[in-house]
Amino acid sequence: MNKTADYRFTIIVPVYNEEDNIYALEERLKAYLPSACAAGQPACVLFVDDGSTDASAERLREICGRNEHFYWLRLAKNSGLSAAMKAGIDASFSEYVGYMDADLQTAPEDFDLLLPHMTEYEMAMGIRTGRKDSFVKNLSSRIANGFRRMMTRDGIEDTGCPLKVIRTEQARRIPFFTGMHRFLPALIQLQGARVKQVPVRHFPRVAGRSKYHLWNRLAGPFMDCFAYRWMRKRYIDCRIADSNL
Repeated sequence: MNKTADYRFTIIVPVYNEEDNIYALEERLKAYLPSACAAGQPACVLFVDDGSTDASAERLREICGRNEHFYWLRLAKNSGLSAAMKAGIDASFSEYVGYMDADLQTAPEDFDLLLPHMTEYEMAMGIRTGRKDSFVKNLSSRIANGFRRMMTRDGIEDTGCPLKVIRTEQARRIPFFTGMHRFLPALIQLQGARVKQVPVRHFPRVAGRSKYHLWNRLAGPFMDCFAYRWMRKRYIDCRIADSNL
């Protein structure tokens, strides 16, 4: 049996060339898991190494070897954030899946702000307050968010916030494609699902390097918005009502 089935909540952490953050991730997540358990949300961590070329994979194996509730999987090649998230969701069998970045610009403790809403919503996600990014990163993010919100009409204020919790049943039905991670709330709303937005903290990156720059923050989302609009008109939400199988 898949080990994540023993937990109610699986935190998926995609990792690509984050060797300088691995041990800090270990300490923060190890400290958070007892709190989640005490709150009635027994949780584990699933690291998804997206074909890292640095020491990330070796360090992930190391920390998972000494922490009971840590697990890892490694993609055969670097496939991008959306693919890493899909691999994590496909490998999770808990009631809920969560997502956070490996850069620790959001805090795992803030999952406690999202999880209480999961009895009423299919997805809960953060809105980053007091952004600690550079001027260029903040500006490009605001432009991309505004254009995406206009195109999708999903009402989501900060789709780029990596702190999210989704009911696993709904997460498995999300249509996945490259760039999908930018549209998670809009894609889950196609299922008639409800999304709760909650303010969360944001911190500066203290180690490693961002994988995003002005071009891939604007050009990629711009083109993906048109792909989403095309797909939305053709999306099939087929659910079995009854059967004698």
